[in-house]
Amino acid sequence: MTSVISKSSGDPKLLPAGPLARVGIIGGGQLGRMMTKKAKQLGCEVHVLDPYPQSPAGTVATYQIVGRFDDPVKIRALVEACDVTTYDIEHIDAEILATLEQEGHTIYPTPGLLAVIQDKLLQKELLVAHDIPTAPFLAVDDPSMADMEAFGFPLVQKARKGGYDGKGVSVLRSSEDEGEILHCPSILEKMVDIDVELAVMVARNPSGEVVTYPVTEMEFDMRANLLDLLLVPARISDGLAEEARALAARVVKALDGVGVFGVEMFLDKSGTLLVNEVAPRPHNSGHYTLDACVTCQFEQHIRAILGMPLGASHLWAPAAMINLIGEPGSRGPARIAGLPEALATPGASVHIYGKTECRPFRKMGHITVVDDRENQALIKAKQLRDIVTFHGANPE
Repeated sequence: MTSVISKSSGDPKLLPAGPLARVGIIGGGQLGRMMTKKAKQLGCEVHVLDPYPQSPAGTVATYQIVGRFDDPVKIRALVEACDVTTYDIEHIDAEILATLEQEGHTIYPTPGLLAVIQDKLLQKELLVAHDIPTAPFLAVDDPSMADMEAFGFPLVQKARKGGYDGKGVSVLRSSEDEGEILHCPSILEKMVDIDVELAVMVARNPSGEVVTYPVTEMEFDMRANLLDLLLVPARISDGLAEEARALAARVVKALDGVGVFGVEMFLDKSGTLLVNEVAPRPHNSGHYTLDACVTCQFEQHIRAILGMPLGASHLWAPAAMINLIGEPGSRGPARIAGLPEALATPGASVHIYGKTECRPFRKMGHITVVDDRENQALIKAKQLRDIVTFHGANPE
C-alpha cells in the first residue's frame, strides 16, 4: 500500500506518535472543519488555507494560512508544509496544484482529477467513456434559445465551470423561459423524470481498496436548490441499493480517485439509475455518517489520503438528517432558535459549524436523528426542521 505515513517514517510498522502526519486542507468551511477534527483525533497536525481569518476549520486546526484559493504563494506554502494536501471545495486553481504535484508533493484527490470534476463537460465525457449511465447532454459554448429548442424541452442548463450549491444551474421548460438562460459555456441535459434523488459516498485509497456507504435518499429545498433532508437507508429495494453502490464504486474507480467522493444519482420512473454529478470530497449527503456509521466520511477521507486501511461503513441504525440554513432575509451575527428542543430530542445530534455571520440559505449546521425505526427518525427530523432555525441580528 502506498502510504504517506510509511514514506515519511521509513518503516511501515513504526508510525510516528505525533504528529502522525501533517495534513493540509485547502478550504476552511464546515467540511474542512469536520475533516480537521477527525484528522486530529488520529494524531495528525492540520494546516488550513482559507481567505477568511478564523474560518470554521481554521478555529480547530493547528494552523491557518489566510489566502485565496488561486494564490500560488499561499497554496505553495500550505503544500510544502504538509505531507499530504486535500481540499473541501472544488474552486481551486488546479494548475497550481498540478505544478506542485509534479515537484513531488502528494495531493489527493489528484489535480488532474480535480480539473475534470471542475468542468461539467469533461466530467460527463469521462462518465460516458466508462459506460456510466447519465442523462443525455449537449455542449454549447454560447447558449441561445435556438440551441435550447433544437435540443428539446424540458432541459437543465449547467454552467461548465463555477457552479456550486445550485448556482450555475437553470431549468428551462419552454421557450418562454428565455430569461433563465445562463450566458456562459454550458451543457444542456435532458430533464430526467425523477422518482427519487439518491447519493452514495465512496472511499478509495491509493492501493485501490474501496468502501461504499449505504444509499441515501435526498429531498431538496427548491428555493436555493440545497439539500434539505435525507434518509438512510433510502426507501428502495435491496437490489436497487446494491446496484447503486456498485455503480458509485465504478465511478470512483473510473476517476482513479483517492479520498472520499459523493456520487449523486437519479432513480427515474422506469427504475433506471443515472449518475448526476460527482463531488471529489466529503459531501453534504454523507454528514449522517458522523452519528450513524462505524467510520464517518471525514475519518474515512483522512484514512484514504494517508494510504491507511479503510474503516467499516455500515449503519448502526436508520438515520435522517436536516440541514440548518440561514432563514430568508436574515443577515448579520448569527442567532439560533430551538436548540434546547433539539438537544432534548432522543437520538438527535446537533452539529453547529462555527459560522458567526448568518446569510439567507447559508449552511450553518445540521442535525442527525438516529432511531431503530426509520419512520420515527424521519418524523423527528421533520419536526426539528420547523423548530431549529438560524437568524441574523440584522434582518433585511
